Amino acid sequence: MSWLTKTLTSSIGKKVLMSLTGLFLCTFLVVHLIGNLQLFYNDGGYSFNKYAVFMTSFPLIKIISYGNYFFILFHAFWGLYLEFQNRKARPVAYVVTKNSSSFSSRNMAVLGTILLVYIVVHMGDFWYKYHNETLPFVQYTENLLTGEVVTTEMPETYSQETKMVETYNQAESTKTVIVKDLYKVVSVSFQNILLVIFYVLAMFSVSFHLVHGFQSAFQSLGINHPKYNPLFKFLSVWLFAILIPIGYAAMPIYFYFFK
Repeated sequence: MSWLTKTLTSSIGKKVLMSLTGLFLCTFLVVHLIGNLQLFYNDGGYSFNKYAVFMTSFPLIKIISYGNYFFILFHAFWGLYLEFQNRKARPVAYVVTKNSSSFSSRNMAVLGTILLVYIVVHMGDFWYKYHNETLPFVQYTENLLTGEVVTTEMPETYSQETKMVETYNQAESTKTVIVKDLYKVVSVSFQNILLVIFYVLAMFSVSFHLVHGFQSAFQSLGINHPKYNPLFKFLSVWLFAILIPIGYAAMPIYFYFFK
């Protein structure tokens, strides 16, 4: 395995590790956004709360999630390490009359650090509370014939051993779901204007970080071809630098102004 160790510790190998973990996290951003878009459903959080249970209970998803946490930390600290190595190798910056590199490429480490702080805050606000704190429960009664959902908040003293209990009433054609109300936690959290501003500003960092990072990842992997480069550029700009940040920023704005 010495060849693998030498490869991964070489300058190219280090960039490959950054690229692979970065692309994995890009995929996670897309999937996570699609799931979180259920926050916009006008069903009192019914869809989102069931989604939260699935994401924290289904064994395969749990394994992927813990792998994702590892990759986030690895990508962040590995990026800082590479930046440190680059600065150490070049203690005196080159004197140039004009820097042709983009703002994003020059500040990837700074943008990545901001994103790491954002992730820590985000997980503390929601992931940690969902797993470790006593959250309120909510009951949803769904009419299986019409799809109508009636929402009832459970008493503060109510508790259950599992995150979700699901029962059926065949006579009335209804399904009753009692679940941890993470939707309410999100709604209450985003009434804090400072938190909303922080989340929105963090999305600017996401935009600038990904517009360069997504394209450079393929170059580091040796996928640099005139046939595919326009596609990579299109995805980096329109998907990862515009649509993804707007989608995430829209959530706190929506709850603050419309909920």
